Amino acid sequence: MPAERLSMRKIREVLRLSWGGKLGARAVAHSCGIGRTTVQEYLQRARRAGLSWPLPEGLSDSALEALLFPPPALAVEAPRPLPDWSKVQEELCRPKCKGVTLWLLWEEYKQAHPAGYEYSRFCELYREWRAGQPVYMHQDHQAGEKLFVDYAGQTMPVVDRETGELRLAQIFVATLGASNYTYAEAAWTQTLPDLIASHTRALAFFGGVPAIIVPDNLRSAVSASCRYQPEINPTYQQWAEHNGCAIIPARVRRPQDKAKVEKGVQDVERRVLAPLRHRTFFSLTELNQALASLLVEHNRRPFQQREGSRRSLFESLDQPALRPLPATRYEYAQWLKARVNPGYHVAVEHHHYSVPYTLVKREVEIRLTALAVEIFHDGLRVASHPRSPRKHQYTTHKEHMPRHHQAKAEWTPERVIHWVGQAGEATAEVATRIIAGRQHPEQGYNACMGLKRLGETHGQERLEAACQRALELESPSYKSVKALLAKALEQPPQTETPARTLPRDHENLRGAEYFHHN
Repeated sequence: MPAERLSMRKIREVLRLSWGGKLGARAVAHSCGIGRTTVQEYLQRARRAGLSWPLPEGLSDSALEALLFPPPALAVEAPRPLPDWSKVQEELCRPKCKGVTLWLLWEEYKQAHPAGYEYSRFCELYREWRAGQPVYMHQDHQAGEKLFVDYAGQTMPVVDRETGELRLAQIFVATLGASNYTYAEAAWTQTLPDLIASHTRALAFFGGVPAIIVPDNLRSAVSASCRYQPEINPTYQQWAEHNGCAIIPARVRRPQDKAKVEKGVQDVERRVLAPLRHRTFFSLTELNQALASLLVEHNRRPFQQREGSRRSLFESLDQPALRPLPATRYEYAQWLKARVNPGYHVAVEHHHYSVPYTLVKREVEIRLTALAVEIFHDGLRVASHPRSPRKHQYTTHKEHMPRHHQAKAEWTPERVIHWVGQAGEATAEVATRIIAGRQHPEQGYNACMGLKRLGETHGQERLEAACQRALELESPSYKSVKALLAKALEQPPQTETPARTLPRDHENLRGAEYFHHN
């Protein structure tokens, strides 16, 4: 098993490049930022699982992981401890310690690790380690294999004709490894949208797709820069998948990895940008037209120390080996991550899009294009919506809602009044007034539901009587009806009896004259 289990996205990329792209283990390892043995390990696991490319449609990340990593049948014996081979090499190379031998170092190793390897195996492992150490050599690039891309350090000024404002354009450079055939263009920024657009136009210029693209560790291209396992931006990775090529970033602080494009950038600065230094450009289109004209001369210029030119080598080497361009141009998409809120929606640029309610509080990936919003979970697409410019609004699919929410979503004022009004006309009138008294009809639905439940508790006849009484009292509300029913006051009061009068002639009655006399 590999020392570190990769993400399912990276495992899918290993299978795509190996089986779909027909790349060797070394190229796949460089593209994915892993070791060759790790690539071979995952390919073996995929074969044992009976997989092939393309993978079965609808195969989720968790299902793929279960196929590749079944529970072990037997416990694996723990490996024996290994020495630090770099320290072994350091001891052997000490100039003042001529008596230090592999035998002596093995004896010290055995003293520290009695269960360690015996001397013969110790020596074999040491020789294998030595053979795996890096050896620097001149790189002979295969035809159509690699395209090196970078931005020039020099920028070009562009003047706004109306305002006179000066803006600096970035210069994108792409050089093929075998022929040194070069493409260059001006763009406003080095951000991901401009980077993807420049890559697409570069492939159109070359008329084909190389097997591997080698960018520098640009922030827009590499999400997490690392010498051994750089993380490719998901949008950049999807662009590569669309075009059928691999991305292998140059290692950090390793100029030999991008020598081709650094030389290409230098040539573009000297032979294309420098001759334009006295010209004033008023648009990006005007600048790119001038660059294209000088690029033709640059690529046709004869080599100084070899026969031919970049153009002639391109036609004989790279051009026949390039893969065909895809049938459709890549649609730029931005990838985001979000967590589903309790209302089973995710917010994208202040608009809320629904996902299946079973994914509440789960993390999802969002693919954002100019026209659509696609939402993925566990490697599978779970929702798709047209992109909406309306902020603080909701786009909801009925099938994403729980059943009781679906039923409530189908309510209309007419349906609610008819449903509640089955108890009688007075009840329907109270429901009508409750809904009419709200700014939005939906605000009165819960109160109407309360009326319906009062009828289930106290009976339809009492509910109708209570609603009739509430209308007479000019208080048509759920609380009034509930209070009338709770105190049994739904019936109107009986006719009032006249107050009882006392007889005037009685010995205890003093009369009005008594008070006047006093």
